[in-house]
Amino acid sequence: MTDILIVDDNRSFRKMLKYIILSRYSSFRVSEAGDGQSAFRKTEEETPGLIFMDVRLPGENGLQLTRRIKASFPDIPVIMLTNLDGPEYREAAAESGADGFLSKKTSSASEVLESVEAVYTQSAKPPPGKKKAEAKKPL
Repeated sequence: MTDILIVDDNRSFRKMLKYIILSRYSSFRVSEAGDGQSAFRKTEEETPGLIFMDVRLPGENGLQLTRRIKASFPDIPVIMLTNLDGPEYREAAAESGADGFLSKKTSSASEVLESVEAVYTQSAKPPPGKKKAEAKKPL
């Protein structure tokens, strides 16, 4: 089982995010995918405990992929992590079934790590990018 799957077409960003995660959670298995097809295959094969998903991907975009993953694996938390930070993208992410939303432009490494901690400790705090009243379920 993979603890975290990072889905982003930018290899440098994937490596940086993996480094941030492993700096605190060195025993975690972190897998990477650069497109929707390989991300879905890895989700089927590795059943990650958490997915960080970019919106812009070659082929199937992250919103479509999130819908597909949630249809088959509804219990896997998906957090959108993207440069597209407008309210329309936050709304589209929520509609696709994403459990949280982080902006690459404004989110800090500590916010990413808090997201991981929230998933793995099943805390009652709302997912990233949501107010407590908006949270569908605690991560």
